[in-house]
Amino acid sequence: MTLAQQTERVATGNGFIAALDQSGGSTPKALRLYGVAETAYSGEAEMFDMIHAMRARIIKSPAFSGEKVIGAILFEQTMDRDIDGIPTATYLWQKRGVVPFLKIDKGLEAEVNGCQMMKPMPTLDALLDKAVAAGIFGTKERSVISAADASGIQAVVDQQFAIGAQVAAKGLMPILEPEVTISIADKPEAEAILRDALLKGLDALPNGQKVMLKLTLPSVPNFYAPLVDHANVLKVVALSGGYVRDEANGILAKNRGIIASFSRALTEGLSAQQSDSAFDAALGAAIDSIHAASVAG
Repeated sequence: MTLAQQTERVATGNGFIAALDQSGGSTPKALRLYGVAETAYSGEAEMFDMIHAMRARIIKSPAFSGEKVIGAILFEQTMDRDIDGIPTATYLWQKRGVVPFLKIDKGLEAEVNGCQMMKPMPTLDALLDKAVAAGIFGTKERSVISAADASGIQAVVDQQFAIGAQVAAKGLMPILEPEVTISIADKPEAEAILRDALLKGLDALPNGQKVMLKLTLPSVPNFYAPLVDHANVLKVVALSGGYVRDEANGILAKNRGIIASFSRALTEGLSAQQSDSAFDAALGAAIDSIHAASVAG
């Protein structure tokens, strides 16, 4: 019953997905923005203890609930840890009413044809089995597109769908994330190539199989409407991509049927030095604004 409930929650829920999945390379920056200097910890283990404490504080905040946050994407080490003695994914669903997802990619290859594909994932099957056992609903995998290069973009999309099929075979919901870099001069052209490639990939899916898409906010409002409306898409979510929260919210609100899946834009303004009341107020204001933008379209 839980799977059906979670699928319905993602498909029709009145909210957005929180991206709490910063991994090795992006963790020091996330901690710095949170007010934790690199001198505050020694080594990777202590660093991940610090970021888990930050994530647990967010998840336990009264502002963070299924009323406005329908899902959360976790890093593997967050999935492996507990909150108040309860495994994180279980805590999210049972205590907060938030559907748990897992980031599965291992980072990016060097750029080829203006794009960065995902590094090989030889242990993916084992990770997916662990995710199923932990009560994870779906997964997320990120590639990067930095040029309107048709061959590069097609390679990214082909890899995304191939990994998505591996995820779906385990009974998990894949979020395909071919991110378009917001600063490139040919962003609209890259988005046009990407949309066409994604539509072809979606059309080729087996009957009844659905995926989710996590995309950069488009240059033209509702440009991704054909993806939102596709029968094989459960939900389209948007990454903030480097836009500050107010700008990301403003663009998101112009796009029908797309909800946020923000990371840095969600935690903007939060600090380890804040009192619990100040922290909860800042997080609540962020969640309110992102929720409003997500349901506006």
